[in-house]
Amino acid sequence: MTISLDQIQAPIALEMVEFEKKFRQSMQTKQLLLDKIMGYIVKRKGKQIRPMFVFFTAKICGGDPLPEATFRGAALIELLHTATLVHDDVVDESNYRRGFFSINALWKNKIAVLVGDYLLSKGLLLSLENDDYALLKIVSNAVKELSEGELLQIEKARRLDITEDVYFDIIRQKTASLIASCCAVGASSAGANPETVERARLFGEKVGMAFQIKDDLFDYGTAEIGKPLGIDIKEKKMTLPLIYALQKADWLTKRRIIFNVKNNDGRRDRVQQVIEFVKQSGGLDYAISVMERYRDEALTVLRTFPESASRTSLEQLINYTIEREK
Repeated sequence: MTISLDQIQAPIALEMVEFEKKFRQSMQTKQLLLDKIMGYIVKRKGKQIRPMFVFFTAKICGGDPLPEATFRGAALIELLHTATLVHDDVVDESNYRRGFFSINALWKNKIAVLVGDYLLSKGLLLSLENDDYALLKIVSNAVKELSEGELLQIEKARRLDITEDVYFDIIRQKTASLIASCCAVGASSAGANPETVERARLFGEKVGMAFQIKDDLFDYGTAEIGKPLGIDIKEKKMTLPLIYALQKADWLTKRRIIFNVKNNDGRRDRVQQVIEFVKQSGGLDYAISVMERYRDEALTVLRTFPESASRTSLEQLINYTIEREK
């Protein structure tokens, strides 16, 4: 029987309700246009996976009941992460975010950039006003890594010469750094020592690596799940299944596939050829095995923490995200 997100969330259900209330209040502003946009952002938040990681990690590090610093840490991550997403949509000229219109689609680029700036400043002030310097350092470092990862991916996309090592660098910075910061913030906010904070960070990093590989695998699915089929290929993003398949290909095949990726122009037939090539070359099986390796490494680190309901829920949360269908 597949366990639901609500069941996984049970040990922190009350804290999540409280966080939702506090976060909504923190997003209110007297500036009418800004208040309208903040309301739009709050209503369209996703599954709240990031605050869950903050709260569970705080609890396994002894933060029970959760201190106020943990709620502020979760809010800081949500504010800074949302700011990067708003800016990303401007950079990518994307009109949709999680199936809804993006901020730039509804209010144009200039307002979207200013809203992103506002969210960043809101997060910084939240930390500074409460002397949460350790939390601010952790999250600011994640935002820096995220930006570096995006730029590295853009740089490499021009030549499509990404090796496995470069790919792992990109996803460690772009995705894993954020989950790692959630876990480090949770541990730090609960008063954990530096060694425990680092262990929590490492756990989150390994989870984040597995998450991103799972996301990359969705690109080769047969249904419209999570994101449109073949979207990474259309956008010329080199992900692990394709990198592995190209490594195993002969020179002529490699040249043909790279041509199709570079010149697909959204053409369904060319994208489909790349998908079939990856499947036949064992690219998907290889990526699944790497994803499972990262998951197992994350679970090994997690099991160094004392047994508790929150630790069990974290294990379930990892498996839920790895086994999810969308």
